[in-house]
Amino acid sequence: MKQVKHKQTLWQQWSEDVQCVFARDPAARNTLEILLTYPGVHALLVHRVTHRLWISGAYTLARMLAFISRTVSNVDIHPGATIGRRLFIDHGAGVVIGETTIIGEDVTLYHGVTLGGTTWNKERRHPALGNKVLIGAGAKILGAITLGDSVRVGANSVVVKDVPPCCTVIGIPGRIIQSKGVKIQLNDGIDLDHHLVPDPIGKAITCLIERIELLESEQKTFALKPQESCAECESDNVCNTEHSAPELKQAAG
Repeated sequence: MKQVKHKQTLWQQWSEDVQCVFARDPAARNTLEILLTYPGVHALLVHRVTHRLWISGAYTLARMLAFISRTVSNVDIHPGATIGRRLFIDHGAGVVIGETTIIGEDVTLYHGVTLGGTTWNKERRHPALGNKVLIGAGAKILGAITLGDSVRVGANSVVVKDVPPCCTVIGIPGRIIQSKGVKIQLNDGIDLDHHLVPDPIGKAITCLIERIELLESEQKTFALKPQESCAECESDNVCNTEHSAPELKQAAG
């Protein structure tokens, strides 16, 4: 995945970062309210500055501003992280975005999300997210893996492997779920229905119950009816204890 390059001015990025909130949070009423009360927006606006400082070589200043932002917003974004246009961090509390993270456009992160690394080596060690990815509350995306475009990750999932585009991932460790039916999306194509995920465990239990019922119904067809004799039964004389017991003794002897 290619890193996102700056093709906009800082003011243009800030404007988009604020305006995208209206499309993904029905609680947002006006711009002033967003600027004053949305910690995720606060952290992102500061990151737009700290990332420019980071790539220009002002590492200490960038880290200091990021630290102040984390203290105020409770959102920890490393200045080295590459973030695309219109990222929305809803609620913000406890979000962590590592140094080598790459985030595409129109991505949505909920509170408690971690985009973390799995090695101490100075190399790419954090995930790369495609466009229109949605990460549910408390989910952990770990390692230098790639999540394709339009991927949804269920709440509290732990993803440690690459995920192809347009898939839903749930569980620990994360498992790819093939969703059925028509996907409900907004006009701009961002899928916010991260609560509409299938239940593979419930489905498996339902299939087992149906299978047991089928086997029980088939077993009744082989039951020996009172009016039937052993000659008419498909089991021959297997259930006849008078004949089967000597045979078993002879085989044992």
